[in-house]
Amino acid sequence: MVIRKAVREDIPELTAIYDGARQFMRQSGNMDQWTNGYPGEDIILEDIRNGNSYVCADSGTIAGVFSFILGEDPTYSKICEGRWLNDDPYGTVHRIAVQAHNKGVASVCLNWCFEKCGNVRIDTHRDNAPMQKLLLKNGFIYCGIIYLTDGSERLAYQKSV
Repeated sequence: MVIRKAVREDIPELTAIYDGARQFMRQSGNMDQWTNGYPGEDIILEDIRNGNSYVCADSGTIAGVFSFILGEDPTYSKICEGRWLNDDPYGTVHRIAVQAHNKGVASVCLNWCFEKCGNVRIDTHRDNAPMQKLLLKNGFIYCGIIYLTDGSERLAYQKSV
C-alpha cells in the first residue's frame, strides 16, 4: 500500500468512501457522528487545498482516506476527565475512513502518521466502538474528553514514542 497526497481528481472516490463509512457507522449503532453528509465535498476540497488530505492506495485503487495535520488543534487545547500524555508538538488525524471490507488499511494509515510524527492525537465519537477498538489495537491510549467547536463531545486518544 502507498500513501500519497489526495488530489482533486480523487474527490468522487473519496466521497464514495465517506458515504460508505457513514453507512457503516449507522449499521454499527453510531447514529450521531458524521451527520448531514459530513464530511462533504467542501471539507474534502479544503483538506486537499491545505495539503492535509491523504489517500492509501492499494494497486492503484484508493482504499482509505484521512486528514493529517501537524501542529496544535484548537479543539484539543482543553481536555476534560483526563489529560494528554504530553504537551510536545503533535500531529492530528481527522476524517479517517476506509473502503468497505479493506481490513488493515486504517492501521496502515495510522502507522504512517506515527512514522511522520511520533506524537499523534485523534478523537472519535463515544458511539464509534469500531474506531475505539482500532485505536487501542494500534497503541493509542485513551486520554479524556474534548469538545468540538459546536459543543459535541469526543473521546480523545494519543500515541507517543
